[in-house]
Amino acid sequence: MAEIDRTWLRELMSRELMRFREGNPRSFEVFERSRASLLDGVPMNWMVRWPGEFPVYVHEASGARFSDVDGHEYVDLCLGDTGAMAGHSPEPVVRTVSERAAAGITTMLPSEDAGWVGQELGRRFGLALWQFSLTATDANRWAIRLARQVTGRPKILVHNWCYHGSVDETFVELEPDGTVGPRMGNIGPPVNPAETTRVVEINDVEALERELAHGDVACVLMEPALTNIGIVLPDPGYHDAVREMTRRHGALLIIDETHTICAGPGGYTQAHGLEPDMLTIGKPIAGGIPIGTYGFTEEVASRIGDAIEEELSDIGGIGGTLAGNALSLAAARATLSEVLTDEAFERMIALGERFTAGVQSVIDEHGAPWHVTRLGCRAEYLFSPDVARNGALAAASGDAELDRYMHLHALNRGILLTPFHNMALMSPATTEADVDRHTEVFRDGVGELVSGPS
Repeated sequence: MAEIDRTWLRELMSRELMRFREGNPRSFEVFERSRASLLDGVPMNWMVRWPGEFPVYVHEASGARFSDVDGHEYVDLCLGDTGAMAGHSPEPVVRTVSERAAAGITTMLPSEDAGWVGQELGRRFGLALWQFSLTATDANRWAIRLARQVTGRPKILVHNWCYHGSVDETFVELEPDGTVGPRMGNIGPPVNPAETTRVVEINDVEALERELAHGDVACVLMEPALTNIGIVLPDPGYHDAVREMTRRHGALLIIDETHTICAGPGGYTQAHGLEPDMLTIGKPIAGGIPIGTYGFTEEVASRIGDAIEEELSDIGGIGGTLAGNALSLAAARATLSEVLTDEAFERMIALGERFTAGVQSVIDEHGAPWHVTRLGCRAEYLFSPDVARNGALAAASGDAELDRYMHLHALNRGILLTPFHNMALMSPATTEADVDRHTEVFRDGVGELVSGPS
């Protein structure tokens, strides 16, 4: 493929925008009406970044598909950016949630399901004891607070271009000169995150050793592979080095599996035999019902018990009135026991392989200087020839103009990808036909791009 003709790309984008506007009058009507009561017409500020100038509005969703208010049906490869990884409204979850809602939703008292879910999480991830939140963000916040409490240290360490929800300390990046500063777009940080956070690139063992040597890091909070800036995989031996260094320098290791559960039923941790001190996860494990959870080893649990007075446990900044509610835990039990099973992951990962092969065939067919990377049942293509080894390189390979065209081209033809990057996720309800439909649409989009103006 020769260098992309940007003038032609903009013409194609204009065509796609016109097709989108003409094909979605009802969504536009709802969007315009919503602007009277919602900031920018959407319930969350990032929804303004959908590529069609306004979002499509969902009518109903089931399995791996959804329909919008204009009557279009879509193959959903976004799946709520992992929140609907179990598929939309899986029958066991719908049935269980209905029964549980009729019997009481939240009481500030534990339900029997909580212990079952904790035991199953222990089986999958290898940590003995668990607590619950409503989001992975809160699970990460509370894990960080506990790490600071038991170590007596003030700082955390994260990877450059990490993703840990909306945790203040993680909206941080390495500047070109190697210093730490707020990530671009960080809204109202309470303090400069350089005061709270040390940052290294994934796979940079020397930098990790240097930063841990300061002796002020309470915990290393990390995704085992980066997932929100493309998929950036760890080098062989990197996790062994992380584990050895954190132990030697007295920092706790917290693995965030919220996205990397795509690697298997026990996430990257089980698939690759990791040994974290704590682990956090949210989004998919309750079939779309809000939940988060954080687990720890018995040794860490003992340290937490020694560091927190029981009489003060209700005012320590950890916990919420709705956390651990009966509805979330019932949904989690149904999801883990009947939907996101070991057998389901085998099928989902095979579909991820099929998706990757389809995308690669189009890249090869057109000689495009792009690549596709897969982690379990998650895959993503980036517009650069080289696989990125760290967050900065992955960020530098971004192409917002091309991203937007590929997304809108796919959306106009019934394929939803995850916004802001070109990620696809497989669910238990996804089919080979769904994957092949994406390959067909991707081939068409790339073909139009390389054909040039007639």
